[in-house]
Amino acid sequence: MYPFSAVVGLDDLRLALIVNAVSPAVGGVLVRGEKGTAKSTIVRALAALLPPVDVPDGCRFSCGPGDTCIDEHGPIVTRKARLVELPVGASEDRLVGSLDLEKALTKGVSAYVPGLLAAAHRGVLYVDEVNLLHDHLVDLLLDAAALGTSYVEREGVSVQHAARFLLVGTMNPEEGELRPQLLDRFGLTVEVAATRDPEERADVVRRRLAYEADPEGFAAQWTAADVELAEHIAAARERLPHVVLGDHALREITTVCAAFDVDGLRADLVTAKAAVALAAWAGRSEVTTDDVRTAARLALPHRRRRNPFDAPGLDEQQLDDALSSVEPDTDPDDDPGSGVPSFDGTHEGSDDGASSEVVPSSGADQRTQAPGESFTPVALEVPGVNRRQGAAGRRSRTEGGAGRLTGARTPDGRARSLHLTATLRAAAPHQLQRGRNGDLVLHAGDLREAVREGREGNLVLFVVDASGSMAARQRMTAVKGAVLSLLTDAYQRRDKVGLVSFRRETAEVLLPPTSSVDAAVRRLTELPTGGRTPLTAGLLTAADLLRVERVRDPSRRALVVVVTDGRHTSGPSPQLAAAHLKRLAAATVVVDCESGRVRLGLAQELGLQLDARTYRLEELSADSLTRVVKAA
Repeated sequence: MYPFSAVVGLDDLRLALIVNAVSPAVGGVLVRGEKGTAKSTIVRALAALLPPVDVPDGCRFSCGPGDTCIDEHGPIVTRKARLVELPVGASEDRLVGSLDLEKALTKGVSAYVPGLLAAAHRGVLYVDEVNLLHDHLVDLLLDAAALGTSYVEREGVSVQHAARFLLVGTMNPEEGELRPQLLDRFGLTVEVAATRDPEERADVVRRRLAYEADPEGFAAQWTAADVELAEHIAAARERLPHVVLGDHALREITTVCAAFDVDGLRADLVTAKAAVALAAWAGRSEVTTDDVRTAARLALPHRRRRNPFDAPGLDEQQLDDALSSVEPDTDPDDDPGSGVPSFDGTHEGSDDGASSEVVPSSGADQRTQAPGESFTPVALEVPGVNRRQGAAGRRSRTEGGAGRLTGARTPDGRARSLHLTATLRAAAPHQLQRGRNGDLVLHAGDLREAVREGREGNLVLFVVDASGSMAARQRMTAVKGAVLSLLTDAYQRRDKVGLVSFRRETAEVLLPPTSSVDAAVRRLTELPTGGRTPLTAGLLTAADLLRVERVRDPSRRALVVVVTDGRHTSGPSPQLAAAHLKRLAAATVVVDCESGRVRLGLAQELGLQLDARTYRLEELSADSLTRVVKAA
């Protein structure tokens, strides 16, 4: 494993990880950054720095003092803290545990096999590409992270075990953002980017090549530095309970959080815990203003987002102004040791009241506004239930191998996903007549497949008329507002989005299908307007894009949103193009942007040709439209 001390740069990330190693109660780290910035490398190296843990020999749950363990306890042994990785494609069984198939089939008893949450107890749970995680897994992860306990109730198994872990996630914002509820669960966040200093980049390449040539030899060169760092972390953990958070530092924290208008009180709690950990790391017995400033810089950026398209960030001048506005303590009789007791980070996930409470979030149903725009987000639906497994998301209903288990059924052909309990129940009444002698006797007719229901993400393709007929009456501002409302819905539903614009003589793919809605907003903001209206070119370009995307991602169903006044002033008639797009069997919605007292109804005609529902632009600001469009 690449040594932690050998990583070049990334000072903020190193500090955030160390703060959580000193005090796991801070709540973990979310690492945001472009690809190829050593996010995964440094996180995987963190586990080697954590103090070892004492566990009963043979315990599958890494139980510590005070934990209720369902395993038989052996002698206490000391081992390294674990780093457990949660794959993006993991199943619910893999995360929380499942029925022991061998014992169920051979002995006919229900036994529990622990999952990744049990393995991560008192260690690190690492989720790479956390923004791509299935939503039903996110819900389970949130519950365990908030409560410090995993509850398993399924398939005749009822188990409760401790699950306190340091949660670390990495993500590339280009692939889509996190849902707000999970975002808030991370204590700290760090933005990473590759250095632009040629000398520093050369040092990175030099060390990486040396590591690949001789991993063991390279690691040996950095052993002393890593050991020293691990000893420093262990000493800071011992010092942590004795660090005092004084009244002045506490007022600084609450003033800063109020100044940045963050939601709830979790930001105040996390900033306080991080400041105490920073003081312990620095060897101080009391929190200083510098500790508060550094803690706020790590704890607040991801909590300041007012809508999905705001980039996380922090105005450091505003931070300094807020800190300087706090008046110093002037009472000479004040006891400097009478501040708030420090947070003991050795008890990860402890029940400290509000700090372990999940702050309610509007999640995927929130109504937000982009700066400078006024709109109401609307929800579009692809009709029907996809019987195949679609791409993970939050829009259309789907049945397949992922999602929540809702029941069992007799398979129509080959079973796609075996439901073990239902299969055993179907076979049990026939064992006597089948002459069972030891092993369970199964017939093909006993097989039952699991029925899982979830939500899938769709491809939402915007086809926007940017011609002069749209811009002449200054309607593009309203059009952009309407499309932004739909983009907000696409963001919340974890869709891929694409953007086709047509004007003058041609159509252009401004944004190939992507999960980064931020990119769509940027392209929409910079959308050029004017010229003639090549409606046919826009429809044909959309059809070509859908055809290519179906080959690339066949499980993702498409929703086409055509935003136009229906006029056509360049190229051949759009009737054949509309028929061609209709044959692709994509769900379509037309947004009629025609205005004025006299309406030609051209967009309505286009909607009929596409077999699409048509809505007028002004309807997109009505609160009732959400229900109307859902029914579509």
